[in-house]
Amino acid sequence: MTEDQQRFGGVSRRKFLATSGAIGAAGLAGCSGSQSDDTSTTAESGSTETEATDDEETEPETETESGGMDTSMLTAEGSSTVYPISNKGSSYWNSNAPASDGEYWGSNDETSVPGWDQIETDMRLADYFASRYGFEPTGQQATPPFATSVALSHSGTGCKSVRDGLVDIGNSSGPITAELGISDAKAKEEYVDHVVGRDGQPVFVSQNIYDSGVTQLTGEEVRGIYQGEISNWNEVGGPDQEIYVVGRAEGSGTDTSFRLNMLGDADAPMDVDTRKGQNQQVKTVLQQNDNAIGYMALAFQSEGIKPVAINFEGTVYKPDKSAENTIFDSSYPLNRDLHMYTKKTDETPDGTDMREAAFINMFLTDFGQQVFVEGVEYIPLPEKDIEAEKAKLPDQP
Repeated sequence: MTEDQQRFGGVSRRKFLATSGAIGAAGLAGCSGSQSDDTSTTAESGSTETEATDDEETEPETETESGGMDTSMLTAEGSSTVYPISNKGSSYWNSNAPASDGEYWGSNDETSVPGWDQIETDMRLADYFASRYGFEPTGQQATPPFATSVALSHSGTGCKSVRDGLVDIGNSSGPITAELGISDAKAKEEYVDHVVGRDGQPVFVSQNIYDSGVTQLTGEEVRGIYQGEISNWNEVGGPDQEIYVVGRAEGSGTDTSFRLNMLGDADAPMDVDTRKGQNQQVKTVLQQNDNAIGYMALAFQSEGIKPVAINFEGTVYKPDKSAENTIFDSSYPLNRDLHMYTKKTDETPDGTDMREAAFINMFLTDFGQQVFVEGVEYIPLPEKDIEAEKAKLPDQP
C-alpha cells in the first residue's frame, strides 16, 4: 500500500478535482492515497465521462459535484501527533467497509468494533457518515461519497496550509494562535478549532536511565534539564552520565505545547542536543542512546524507552491509567488538545463545509473516539466536550 503525501501547491482547497473512487484503503494502520489522470470517473457509476454530441449540448456533471454536493477530495495535513488519528480515520473512510465487517465497521455479533452498537445502520461506513450531511451513498467498496487524503508534516505546516487554502483541514497538536503567531480574537474570527482527542504528552527516558532509578522527576527538574541547568543524570538520582537532551523541531505542535505547558512560553529558550521533526524520530533516538530524555505523543511509546512520573507541585502524575493521579487526567499539566482546524471563507462563513463536517463528525462519536482516538493510545474526550465540539459543526440537513 502506498501513501500519497503530496502537497497540492497553489491549488485552492475548494477547487481541487479528484475522482472519489480512485482511492482504496484498508487496515488498522492503513495509509491514505490518491491518484488522478486526465480521465475522470463519476462516483456513482465508475464510468468514464464523454463529451456531449453536437446535437446534445448539455454540460456534463463535474466530478466535484453530485446532486448539488461538493464531492471533491477532502485534504488534510499537519501534525505527526494527530496523524495516527486522522490517517486511520481516512483509511477507514476510503475503504467504505460494509456494516457486516466486524473488524473495520460493525456487525451484529460479538466481533463488532467498539462503539458500533451505538449506531443502528446497515450502510457502509463512509456512506453512513457522509449521508448524515446530505451526500448520496455509493454502496460500493473503496468508493466513498468523497475521498480523503491525509499528509504528514508538522503542526505549523498544517496551520499554514489551511490558512493559505492548500488543504481543507490543518492538523495540529498545538494551538493555532501559537503556530501562526496570531491573537485569540483573530483565530476565532478566521478558523474553527475542532478538538478530536487529547494527548498526555509523557516525558520519556532511555531504558538504561529508567532501570538506573530515574522513574520520577519533578517539574522543576525537567525544566532544568531543558534549559541547560541540569546536565548530568546524577543530579536527579541517576547514573554519572551526561544527559542527551532531545527536543522536537521548531514549528512542531508538540514542541509548542511543551514550551507552553512546561516552560511557560511558546518561545521560551531551550538547550537541547538535537531536534527531531517527528515523534517517530524522537522515539528512535531514545531507543538508540542509553542516556537520553525526550517528549513525544502517547501513541509512540514502545519498548526501549520509558515514560517517567512527574511531580508537579506535590502531585505525582504517573504513566499508569490505574493510578490515583495519571498523565491521562485532564489536570495533568502537559495534557493538550489535538486539533483539526478549518478555515472560514466566503463560501463557508461558519468555517466548516459539509465534507469537513461529515469527516470530523465521524471522530465525535463513540465509535470514532474508541477506534480512532483511544485505539491509537490517545485520550477520548468526555461527553460534555464531544457535545461542545459537535455544536461547532453545521446542522445536519
